[in-house]
Amino acid sequence: MVNPFDDPQAGFSVLVNAEGQHSLWPDFVPVPAGWEVIHGPAARQECVEFVERSWTDMRPRTLTEAFGSN
Repeated sequence: MVNPFDDPQAGFSVLVNAEGQHSLWPDFVPVPAGWEVIHGPAARQECVEFVERSWTDMRPRTLTEAFGSN
């Protein structure tokens, strides 16, 4: 059985939470509370590339606000 997060043939979306954290999410799974779709649905690779371009600082938003962007 293929892990649905690794299936290159499946459709995906990119989710974001209030902390600015991103998640690659299979389209057939309901979006969990506290997360919203910011990209997709699209092919897995397109979503991965979106995350790589968009989420360049892995720290949670509250941490960057408390300590600055450096």
